[in-house]
Amino acid sequence: MKKTLFLVVGLMLSYISFSQTYKEGKLYLNQDGSQFLKMTLLNQVWLRHNENNPGSTTNGFAKSSTTDIGIRRLRLQLFGQITDRTYIYLQVGQNNFNALSDRKQGFFINDAVGEYSVIKNKLSLGGGLSGWSGLARFAAASVGGQLGVDAPLYQQATNDVNDQFLRKLSIYAKGKLGSFDYRVALTDPMAIQKSAGFNAATALTKNSNFATTPPKFQTQGYFQYQFWDKESNMNPYMVGTYLGTKKFFNIGAGFIYQPDAMWHLADNGRDTLKTAMTLLAVDAFYDAPINKEKGTALSAYLAYSDYDFGKNYIRQSGPLNPATGNSNTSVLNGAGNNAPLYGTGQTLYGQIGYKMANNMLGKAGTLMPYVSVQYSDYEKLADPMVFYDAGINWLFSGHTSKLTLAYQSRPVYTSNASGEYNATNRKGGIIMQYQVFFN
Repeated sequence: MKKTLFLVVGLMLSYISFSQTYKEGKLYLNQDGSQFLKMTLLNQVWLRHNENNPGSTTNGFAKSSTTDIGIRRLRLQLFGQITDRTYIYLQVGQNNFNALSDRKQGFFINDAVGEYSVIKNKLSLGGGLSGWSGLARFAAASVGGQLGVDAPLYQQATNDVNDQFLRKLSIYAKGKLGSFDYRVALTDPMAIQKSAGFNAATALTKNSNFATTPPKFQTQGYFQYQFWDKESNMNPYMVGTYLGTKKFFNIGAGFIYQPDAMWHLADNGRDTLKTAMTLLAVDAFYDAPINKEKGTALSAYLAYSDYDFGKNYIRQSGPLNPATGNSNTSVLNGAGNNAPLYGTGQTLYGQIGYKMANNMLGKAGTLMPYVSVQYSDYEKLADPMVFYDAGINWLFSGHTSKLTLAYQSRPVYTSNASGEYNATNRKGGIIMQYQVFFN
């Protein structure tokens, strides 16, 4: 009995002590709260019906459409200010787990970063596996704060080619000088040979591709001028909408450059030509309340980019792909929901969303419809690549608990007699995503 009493008293004292140092998701390490550790959790589950690209197969069987359930993203973050100048950040998780995935997959490391503040707020230096990269706002998107079911994936321009789900082995500098926010990084690219779908037999053709020779370092940066409220730059990931809780208007510009990153065969079919990868972008972000009393808000984003991956470079992507192959060799897209999102050429992208009044649905929350469009003029495609996503968020509790219903439409490209690729068809998918985000 005495042992039980001592145990209960001990647990109560531990709880009292813990409750005094834990608040708002942070475990405080000192009295004033300037040193802390914080944990976050995110899960995004999809229920989807997808019209597959012509010729799509699943494990060798023809499949014109698929209805499936999958985990789009699972994330666990742990980060904190552990001394006055020392910061640590760790993120692990899993992407794109569906019925076709290898079972019992382990978590993989998204981020592993150590950082030192040289001049508080103005200059911090860090390194590791990091999302501090260049180019554009959503090259490092905060997946828990997205406007729709996905950020503009084309901005993650080397995703899983010579990085790990956009994270790169880098040393970086970041900070704020008044309203000017900056990040620059030097990156050691990962081996192309380890990228998904790498095939040494087709790596060198007359169309540009990533060179398999040992890569040279990559330099990158992204620079913003923040006219109104100042966004946090504690972590690299940038929010799609603040749901009217703050007021932002930012303009930005960025780049990624890697010498001799790409190669292709010359017209004579013998000589190998190497070219740099040069990616440039400018963008603008607006997110502000319309009526503070009602809680209505508008979120908008516009970006223009110019990508040079070399001659006729094109790459497909299909998140949580529901197919494993394609028997129709004339279809450029490949299997399932793949679309040519990346390529040499220019892209104009925009997204806009309107948050309705708080508690419009009573205790059930409110709604936020949105639409986004990617318009890309890629060198290899005879017709523009137009991808759009339109949907509505049901915000039960902001980004913490929300249900998104979206329709995505993509073009399907097939080769013609002259070897060009024309947009001959469109396919779509209906996605219902439920997000739980402990932040």
